[in-house]
Amino acid sequence: MDTSKVEYAVPEGCRTKLGLYVTPREAYEQWAADSDHVKVLDVRTPEEYAFVGHPEMAMNIPFVMHTYEWEPEKGRVAIVGNPRFIPDVTRWADPADTILVMCRSGGRAALAVNILAEAGYQNVFNILEGMEGERVNDPRSVYHRKRMVNGWKNAGLPWTYDLEPSQMRFPERP
Repeated sequence: MDTSKVEYAVPEGCRTKLGLYVTPREAYEQWAADSDHVKVLDVRTPEEYAFVGHPEMAMNIPFVMHTYEWEPEKGRVAIVGNPRFIPDVTRWADPADTILVMCRSGGRAALAVNILAEAGYQNVFNILEGMEGERVNDPRSVYHRKRMVNGWKNAGLPWTYDLEPSQMRFPERP
């Protein structure tokens, strides 16, 4: 399937300069058909990769990392960009490879795709829906506000909690 020609309803925050998108199922099928030249890149933090789970074949090169400082105005732990992101991707993937990029739900992946495009990578797809997908928006549901709609995990695709150090690039702490 030539996914570069497929039309998607892409949320604004998930759009990329390259305009290349796949669903989790399409990403898995592309990888399975040509795993020598199609690579799955998980740009979530090492904590997300380890504790939420990850596709079995995915390389973890974080796009951002936690500072371990609280941002009260945002209600979250502060994050900073990973200065080694492009060098680590360059050591792992050839610019001619197809790279399928995922994060939690598609936003960070879009940013990573754009940075990779600026670095000369042209066959880089955002895996729409990411690992966890969208939140359930039904106050009557026990899953209200939980990420249980679409995404890699919810599509029933292979994933694991098992860690393989050769599939991880650890960022330097800020």
